[in-house]
Amino acid sequence: MARFVLIHGACHTGWCWHLVIPELLARGHLVTAPDLPGHGGDPRPHSDLTLEDYAHTVLDHAEQPSVLVGHSAGGFPISRAAELAPWRVQRLVYLCAFLPEDGRSLVDMANAWPEPPLKGIARQTADRAGYEVDEAADDSRFYHGLPGGLRAEARARLVAEPMRPHTQPIALGENWRRVPRSYIRCTKDLTISPDAQTEMAQRCDPKDRYDMPTGHSPFLEDPEGLAALLSRIAEDI
Repeated sequence: MARFVLIHGACHTGWCWHLVIPELLARGHLVTAPDLPGHGGDPRPHSDLTLEDYAHTVLDHAEQPSVLVGHSAGGFPISRAAELAPWRVQRLVYLCAFLPEDGRSLVDMANAWPEPPLKGIARQTADRAGYEVDEAADDSRFYHGLPGGLRAEARARLVAEPMRPHTQPIALGENWRRVPRSYIRCTKDLTISPDAQTEMAQRCDPKDRYDMPTGHSPFLEDPEGLAALLSRIAEDI
């Protein structure tokens, strides 16, 4: 049995894991999927938030040694959490996620790719403290492969994303480097390209690299398959 802390990506909330949670519970695991600060049930002002706030929220839900799973932008806060308190982290799992490098921000990484993940679908919020997905934008970038009803519900639950945590360079050192990590590449992803994921996954041991034949939202497209894979990864702890 493992304890999983599931961390959502940009413009999402903990709701995105709602189909995976019962699958993991059925396999005997403990699971929590919090909203990061400024998202969903956490209404803190976006202008006040930092990557450090995100990392401390992760650790608040990892009171016991846990497997931290970060989706997409969630790769940054789980990494910083591991640097701050490695004794609370049994393994890091990057799910089609940013696997960060010391001294670089999420924005630095995204802008270095040929096609930044949210180019053409995101716009600045009115208060200029964050960004949001344009209501008129094509939703296939996030929800390719989902049936219409679930796709519409997921789209309706998108929220604005604070900008500051994405522009702050992350500080990572030996604590983070010593924590075991796995990468799950989503081979039909239209948000973070499979090529970019392949490059990031090279920083994991070959035995800790996995593929899922899904788009950017495997927790909705194949929750059973994702739970089975996470459970398999946890067996190595």
